[in-house]
Amino acid sequence: MSQPQAASQSPPSPQSDGADSPLVVGGVTLSSRLIVGTGKYATYAEMARCLEASGTDCVTVAVRRERLLNAAGENILDHLDASRYVLLPNTAGCYTAADAVRVARLGRELLRDMGSTAADWVKLEVLGDRRTLLPDPVGTLEATEQLVADGFTVLVYTSDDPVVARRLKDLGAASVMPAGSPIGSGQGVLNANNLRICLEYLKDGDPAYPVIVDAGVGTASDVAVAMELGVDGVLLNTAIAHAARPLQMAEAMKAACHAGRLAFRAGRMPRRLHANASSPDEGRIGSPAPP
Repeated sequence: MSQPQAASQSPPSPQSDGADSPLVVGGVTLSSRLIVGTGKYATYAEMARCLEASGTDCVTVAVRRERLLNAAGENILDHLDASRYVLLPNTAGCYTAADAVRVARLGRELLRDMGSTAADWVKLEVLGDRRTLLPDPVGTLEATEQLVADGFTVLVYTSDDPVVARRLKDLGAASVMPAGSPIGSGQGVLNANNLRICLEYLKDGDPAYPVIVDAGVGTASDVAVAMELGVDGVLLNTAIAHAARPLQMAEAMKAACHAGRLAFRAGRMPRRLHANASSPDEGRIGSPAPP
């Protein structure tokens, strides 16, 4: 797999008839439109196999100290090849802007020590409560503003509220990532209309701006639905890690992401209220004249 590299130009519109361009976020080119998390796997070995099968070249890692080591004392970073994957630290588990900013800075120092090519990247989460894990919009806006000013490339988890999404972009977020549904719920895309409006607002005058669905997908069809809406990528974790057969699900997610993107670029047929025969009589060679 080719290594992530600085982008030389903005990708064309997704509706372009030409060859598709890769996903570009914050000047870094990703060959896969699937971003995969590293939590909740039974073992780190299983995690590594699933990441490989998914085809991803960007993986998220929770920075909070208690999540870096498993029960056996293994360090997750020993199972991730920083020369193969873009490591995206996330601020999972943070409930205030101040906590999220602190964790983001810890992640940056960690990746700098590892020689990462994307040490300033962060997946920002500022959660509102422990029951829903929905984002706190005020805290998210506050943390985004601080981290952008501090030189971070911010990929920000948010709700599917189009107004909040537009404000996050205006603050300088490199990618706005609206949730399909609550984290780990597996409910798929619950509000396709809101996602369409988010896309309209975020890509108005800037069609290359990357919009990524983050959270809530449960199976391959959810990924395909999200991609068919026109989002630029999907970020997921639990759907693979908690599948009955995680390795097979990782392969399914890879295929669904590709199929959904291809279908979006192809342009689906219009929805119609009534039937429309696929082999109409009119215009067929040898068809009888109408009465």
